[in-house]
Amino acid sequence: MSQTIRSPQRLAGTLAVPGDKSVSHRSLILNAIARGAATVTGLSDGADVRSTAACLRAMGVAIDPLDEPGSFRVAGPGPNLNEPADMLDAGNSGTSMRLLSGLLAGQDFLSVLTGDGSLRSRPMARIVRPLQQMGAAIMGRGGDTLAPLAIRGGSLRSIEYTMPVASAQVKSCLMLAGLSAPGPTVLRQPALSRDHTERMMTAMGARVEADGLALTLHPAELQAVNVAVPGDISSAAFWMVAGLIHPNARVTITGVGLNPSRAGIIDALQMMGAGDALRLENERVEGGEPVADVVASSGSLRGIELGGDIIPIMIDELPVLAVAACFAAGDTVIRDAAELRVKESDRIATTVSELTRLGGLLEPREDGMVIHGTGRLTGAPVESHGDHRLAMSMAVAGLAASGATVIHGAGDASVSYPTFWEHLASLTGEQ
Repeated sequence: MSQTIRSPQRLAGTLAVPGDKSVSHRSLILNAIARGAATVTGLSDGADVRSTAACLRAMGVAIDPLDEPGSFRVAGPGPNLNEPADMLDAGNSGTSMRLLSGLLAGQDFLSVLTGDGSLRSRPMARIVRPLQQMGAAIMGRGGDTLAPLAIRGGSLRSIEYTMPVASAQVKSCLMLAGLSAPGPTVLRQPALSRDHTERMMTAMGARVEADGLALTLHPAELQAVNVAVPGDISSAAFWMVAGLIHPNARVTITGVGLNPSRAGIIDALQMMGAGDALRLENERVEGGEPVADVVASSGSLRGIELGGDIIPIMIDELPVLAVAACFAAGDTVIRDAAELRVKESDRIATTVSELTRLGGLLEPREDGMVIHGTGRLTGAPVESHGDHRLAMSMAVAGLAASGATVIHGAGDASVSYPTFWEHLASLTGEQ
């Protein structure tokens, strides 16, 4: 699927982005092993979350749609799931693969987790090694570092583990396994990462203690809780940047989740000088998560240096931030982001290559990139490289570039944002 994007005379409108993908995954997985049933509203309809749901259904979890769109009743067979009759397919979802591995490590049966070609090439040693330390028997390709992963779970032991990378997926995987361990599981993080798992487990009755960057989880039997999933800030980020870089824009994104461990994109854009062109309105708390409407209008940005602790809390938004940096005055330097190289694509290489096709001036670095802001891009054919965030980032670039930008692989956006192209058309007045 290809899409052709041209810069409209005006970019304007109000929209609601899909439910937060991270919260959606966790609302299904944690309620699947909890006592009782829960209602989840605002669930993401992206392919990644559908992969998680399909895997859980294969283990006896009822995930039934309700009358309201995006609402489901979730009821598992109890803390102990049913052994799946076939391989579990995580599709393109690293979150599904890594979180379900932690869940399956605590289940006393054999399971095999696989995924598409991209997911089978992504590193899994970061979860396999600590799960093996906890007593799970796991085998995979490449010396147990690549999917498919065969997991014989049950009979886990507690560990103290120092995480080599700040990763919410790794942390959540080990916390899910830790629920079944006989004593406290202690995780030491190099930096903070998104904390949806800690929040939701606590709401479901688990005891989670935080001491700086150290987390202690005590084993627990969870109780089902209803979850209202907020709008995904990673999806909202595309419209924030589009509104700021288009010369005649005002875009409102309603109900965006602003969990502090996820809102780094807001901080980064303010560091770049967004000011009042990027505003929060109607701030509130829903389902234990901070939420607000975000208004993005035409603004003026400047280059910044970005690294350190802010990177893990906005890692998924860095490709679209690079688009913003192309329209900023001066240079933007992104460092400490080597994790970008092991996403759905090597997002350092692909972001640099595709923005260069549009006339951007970028230099790749081992752990990031340098973007020389010129204030302009020129339409050209670009590729998604099978990466949903890259496809959408190129669309945002095309909204402010001169001429036509043709995005090959545009359908990849459906992995996290099935209505992305529909929403883009509504903002450009083409719908």
